[in-house]
Amino acid sequence: MRIGNREFDIKNHTYVMGILNVTPDSFSDGGKWRAEDAAMLHVQEMIGDGVDILDIGGESTRPGHVKISVQEEIERVVPIIEKVKKNYDIPVSIDTYKSKVAEAALQSGADLVNDIWGCLYDDKMAGTIKKYDAACCLMHNRDQSIYEDFLNDMCRDLEKCIRTVKAAGIEDDKIILDPGIGFGKTFEQNLDVMKHLDIFHKLGYPLLLGTSRKSMIGNALNLPVTEREEGTLVTTVMAVEQGYGFVRVHDVKKNKRAIQMAEAILERP
Repeated sequence: MRIGNREFDIKNHTYVMGILNVTPDSFSDGGKWRAEDAAMLHVQEMIGDGVDILDIGGESTRPGHVKISVQEEIERVVPIIEKVKKNYDIPVSIDTYKSKVAEAALQSGADLVNDIWGCLYDDKMAGTIKKYDAACCLMHNRDQSIYEDFLNDMCRDLEKCIRTVKAAGIEDDKIILDPGIGFGKTFEQNLDVMKHLDIFHKLGYPLLLGTSRKSMIGNALNLPVTEREEGTLVTTVMAVEQGYGFVRVHDVKKNKRAIQMAEAILERP
């Protein structure tokens, strides 16, 4: 598939989406990259480590996060997107579920909208993405972790997301799906998703896995957020084994190496 000016060979390779949180309260690195100079140094570091897409977010979506205004979110992300696009030739994703933030980001050069509500939170989001002919990543999410038939319910939820964006005219080759580890699921349900990563291929779209340093790993290993990298790498290797096109991570270098090793074993090109 094509994102921005780059082609992604997702049938043969797993690509790295690097996380850049320009927020004061993200669960893993809150405040670390909030200043523009620090953010751009981190961008430079991730590019040097071989990142394939930069995912820029201006509002934390961790459990218990405090929502901010659309204007504040725009003011956090737009200057960074503009600077990245001015200085580097790399696809940029905007991590938001608000159409006005997405529009400002797309106007500034963003190539993909990464929506934790799969375009179901804001009824103008799908149309905004289509307006700019951008790609989208639709993540599975629910207000509560209550299901009748967990994995099948997840697939039905994602099918609703797909119908929503297709109704707005977004084409199939612009759609990525994310099973949404850590969102609307219990610890046990998150582990169940990891055991059945293959089930989401039946939906027919490229898949992204976002587990980096999340509470699923912390709970499994009884470790704080600063010590969850090994657990993250295990999930990245599982994503490669299951043919996922993308992983969304904090530590680009380590995850790139894990992917390279896994693909060597699997004899991918």
